[in-house]
Amino acid sequence: MRKLTSALIIAATLASASAAFAQNAVMVGGQSMLPSKDIIDNAVNSADHTTLVAAVKAAGLVDTLKGKGPFTVFAPTNTAFGKLPAGTVDTLLKPENKGGLTKVLTYHVVPGKYDFDALQAEIKKQNGKAQLATASGGKLTFAMNGAHNIHVMDDSGNTAKISTYDVNQSNGVIHEIDTVLLPK
Repeated sequence: MRKLTSALIIAATLASASAAFAQNAVMVGGQSMLPSKDIIDNAVNSADHTTLVAAVKAAGLVDTLKGKGPFTVFAPTNTAFGKLPAGTVDTLLKPENKGGLTKVLTYHVVPGKYDFDALQAEIKKQNGKAQLATASGGKLTFAMNGAHNIHVMDDSGNTAKISTYDVNQSNGVIHEIDTVLLPK
């Protein structure tokens, strides 16, 4: 009986993994990000983005990011949030700071779908550095760093590396970044 149970568990795990790969899923935070799901439905499963998800909920942006889009989201990891000065995240998550939190989060969102190829094309079109408007009204600057890496620069002089590209969603695309981007 034990062997049968183990075999069934292994078969179910393999079937789940096979289904994820059949949908061109990307693994983020230990979970498959399925292109058939929206940005929020995927993000809530990532162990690497719990701070971002908590912030999106605190800012009241869940319904927006579940919307039609398309959106390009530059998603800071928990480690990226941890690089901020001590107390910054806790302060931003307070209800009285919802406006500032919303501005920071929407600064990580670019209307439209910009996968790696589209970002690279914009960089080439704009002579080596591309600027794209964010949902908060700011600008992000993009530049190639080698043949297959893009850096993102914010208005405050911070640079983020994209560590995972092209996590396709039903309403856009997510790129995982290693630094929180800050508007002026």
